[in-house]
Amino acid sequence: MISPPLATPPPFPVLLLISIVAGFIGAMSGMGGGIILIPALTLLGVNIKVAIAISILSVIATSSGSASAYVRDHITNLKVGMFLEMFTIVGAIVGARIALAASARPLYIAFGLVLLGSWLALLMAGHGTWQTAAPQDGFTHWLELEGAYYDQAQGRRIEYKARRAYLGAPLMCCAGLIAGLLGIGAGAVKVLIHDLVMGLPPKVSTTTSNLIIGVTALAGASVYLAAGLISPAIAAPVALGVVVGALLGTRLLVRLTNLAVRRFFLVVLVLLAAEMLYRGLAGTV
Repeated sequence: MISPPLATPPPFPVLLLISIVAGFIGAMSGMGGGIILIPALTLLGVNIKVAIAISILSVIATSSGSASAYVRDHITNLKVGMFLEMFTIVGAIVGARIALAASARPLYIAFGLVLLGSWLALLMAGHGTWQTAAPQDGFTHWLELEGAYYDQAQGRRIEYKARRAYLGAPLMCCAGLIAGLLGIGAGAVKVLIHDLVMGLPPKVSTTTSNLIIGVTALAGASVYLAAGLISPAIAAPVALGVVVGALLGTRLLVRLTNLAVRRFFLVVLVLLAAEMLYRGLAGTV
C-alpha cells in the first residue's frame, strides 16, 4: 500500500532552496535534479515513492531549463537525442510501474547501487582529455550521428562522430527503466552510455543527456500522476527551484573544461551513493 503525501508538506522556502541546489547540480552533471531531491525530501519525512514522483516531475523542469540553453549554444546533438529518446520512453514506463509495486527499502538500495555503479564505471574510464574515437560503424554513419561545437574553455571548434548506436539504443532502454523506477532521470547512466559506448565528448554527453531526460521523465511521470502520488504543494516550489538552478548551472558549465565537468560528476555520484546505500541497508527509511 502506497503511503499518501504528507498532510503538512515541508516549508516553501526549504523546498525552494533544496530545489535550486538540485537543479544546479543536475544541469552541471547532466544527471537531473533527482539525485539531490530524493535524498533531501526523504530526510524531510516525505515517503520515498512520493519523493520519486515529485523528482521525476522536477526532471522535466530541469531539462526544460537547461536543455534550451545548450541547444542555443549548439552543444546538444539533436539527432543523437531524438534517436535515443525512443528507447528511453519505453523503459521509463516499465520502470515506473515496477516502482509502484515495490517496497521502500529496495528502492533506496537500488538508488545507491545505480549511483555507485555509475561512479565506478566512470572512474575506471580514466580522467584523460577526450580524443576523437575510431571511425564510425555503418549503422551509426547511416543515422548521421555526428556534429561539432565551439568549446569556450579550449577556444576552438570540436568535431566528433558518434559510434555504436546499435549498442547505445538498447542500453538507453535500460537507462529509461532506471529513470522511471528511481525518478532520477538516470542522467548518470545516460552520460556514461554517451561517453563510454558512443564516444561523445563529455560536454556533448552532458548536454544531450539533459535533452533526453526531460522526455524520459515525462513518460514516467504520467504513470505516477495516474497513481495520485504527485502532491501540488510539494511539486510547485520544486519545479520553480530546479528551473532557476538549472539556468545557473548551464551558465557555468560552458565555461568549464571537460576534465572539470568529469571530476564534479564523480564527487556528486560517490557521496550520494554512500548516503542512499547506508539508509537502505541500515533500515533507516
